[in-house]
Amino acid sequence: MNDPQSITRRRFLKTGVVATGALSVAARAQAAIEAAPDLHGTIIGHGGFRYRVDKLWSKADPAKFPVRDCHEMVQVADGRLFLLTNHPQNNVLIYSKSGDLLNAWTLSLNGAHGLTLHRDSSGVEHLYITDTGGRVLKTTLDGKIELEFPKAVECGAYGAAETYSPTESAVAPNGDLYVADGYGSQFILHFDAGGKFIGKFGGKGTQPNPGRFMQAHGVAIDTRSGSPLLVVTERIRNEFNWFTLEGKHVRSVYLPGAFVSRPVIHGTNLYSGVCFGAKPNDYRMWQGRGVVVILDAADRVVSCPGAHAPEYEQDALKLLLQDQAVFHNCHDVCVDDTGDLYVCQWNSKNVYPYKLHREA
Repeated sequence: MNDPQSITRRRFLKTGVVATGALSVAARAQAAIEAAPDLHGTIIGHGGFRYRVDKLWSKADPAKFPVRDCHEMVQVADGRLFLLTNHPQNNVLIYSKSGDLLNAWTLSLNGAHGLTLHRDSSGVEHLYITDTGGRVLKTTLDGKIELEFPKAVECGAYGAAETYSPTESAVAPNGDLYVADGYGSQFILHFDAGGKFIGKFGGKGTQPNPGRFMQAHGVAIDTRSGSPLLVVTERIRNEFNWFTLEGKHVRSVYLPGAFVSRPVIHGTNLYSGVCFGAKPNDYRMWQGRGVVVILDAADRVVSCPGAHAPEYEQDALKLLLQDQAVFHNCHDVCVDDTGDLYVCQWNSKNVYPYKLHREA
């Protein structure tokens, strides 16, 4: 026969264990919150493009897979995410959408800067990597070099005294490649699919002059209007400029205060990381002022995660200013198949990409 006092004692002990366990779980949860980076979990963005910040998305071990700058990222057809870094130990890190590191490979590049994905007519995916040291490479998804495009002097595009430091490439529907010489002589070079030089347009220009560039940092093919256009970043002037594939200027969009990186076309929208930002009444390039901009099909900014809500006055966009220091220097934005974003950063204390989970 059970002793009533023993039963009471057992109930007390059981209740105490449960309570202690609950306190332990709560304590661990609180400790995790306190250990999380600043602004982790914050909701940023505007309108239908609001996101929850996840600074702890990457599960890569920095001791085994270090990065210097996380320059660009793309998602391939099977859902994997390919990140380009300029750390020669691992130029490419391959992730799942949950942040697990699946694989890594390197071409031992110190200036790996631009990463473009292209699916050819047979459905095979290829990567195009630009290195600011002058190399432009076409590779398989597992890092085998399939083609190296000639440098500007080698193919007759430049004279011996002209500087060539490519930053980005874009593949036209017919397989032709356009290379932005964003850190060099500011031309857009046009090659056929086999690497033969076809022509160039652009060049340096210090005054507002469509077709002349101060920093043609990024380039992409934009097919949203039906006919393919080439959209080129004009970072120093806070602009995107659209051209025909023959190099004729079509239109410009000015984003005051936003020193934008490459244009990323996804659905009907254009996304870009803002690497440098302005301060009130000071339009110089300031580090630590990075944000993300999202434009609609009418070229209007509809959301600016990390910044104040975009405002227009008589169809002119007002100065874009960071309001939460979630990011330092945003270099690229990758949009996955569910609408979540991954933000790569330059010169930002070797951080891995942050994931922005889209809010319903």
